[in-house]
Amino acid sequence: MKKYNEGTYMENFDSKLMGRIHSFETMGALDGPGIRVVIFMQGCMLKCKYCQNRDTWDINRGQIYTVKEIVEKVSKYENYINESNGGITVSGGEPLLQAGFLINLFKELKKKNIHTAIDTSGMVEINSEIRELIELTDLFLLDIKSINDNVCKYLTGKSNIRNLEFAKYLSDNNKEMWIRQVLVPTITNKKEDLIKLKEFINSLKSVKKIEILPYHSLGKFKWDNLGKEYEFENIKVPTEKEIREAKEILKI
Repeated sequence: MKKYNEGTYMENFDSKLMGRIHSFETMGALDGPGIRVVIFMQGCMLKCKYCQNRDTWDINRGQIYTVKEIVEKVSKYENYINESNGGITVSGGEPLLQAGFLINLFKELKKKNIHTAIDTSGMVEINSEIRELIELTDLFLLDIKSINDNVCKYLTGKSNIRNLEFAKYLSDNNKEMWIRQVLVPTITNKKEDLIKLKEFINSLKSVKKIEILPYHSLGKFKWDNLGKEYEFENIKVPTEKEIREAKEILKI
């Protein structure tokens, strides 16, 4: 076993006890309640055209950490977490691609009474492993890419069917969720789609918050660094009026 940076490298990779991590944010205040340690996982199956973390897509990149190493790292911030009623948020990439690792991580975090959240698209098959992880998770930040399936396919390369099924499963099992919608002018801010999104949200019983995330291009440099074309080069950030109109439709 040898160390590089903070992660651990092992020839025999055990996906239940080791995870591929892109990076950490230790004083996060936007991804769940209170002050949080945010863990950005490596790997994503979507191809979101506006992705801020283009360098997280490749599941074979990132640094390898054990469950024990993550718990030790998180424990350094327990005072901030406890005093603010915060916790741990796992983001990405797509965290659910490493569900086995997160199950074991969350079991250890539960022993310390640390609040757990996952920021996800939910675009995975709901199998026994995913169900177990859902049970261990206190809050889901569910990113609904678009209620319009054609728009979702254009934005991400995938249908929204599993995305919406995941939301329904969380609702049926009374798991708290925040619904997030990235507002991209001319694409996800169409009135008819936002009305349908609101209707869908109204059908769910465990939504605690709805968030509009205004599109921005701050992650474009990552695409440039990887030599990848950023297709939204000419898309402008939403105006205050566009944001306000979207919030009015969603009643937030």
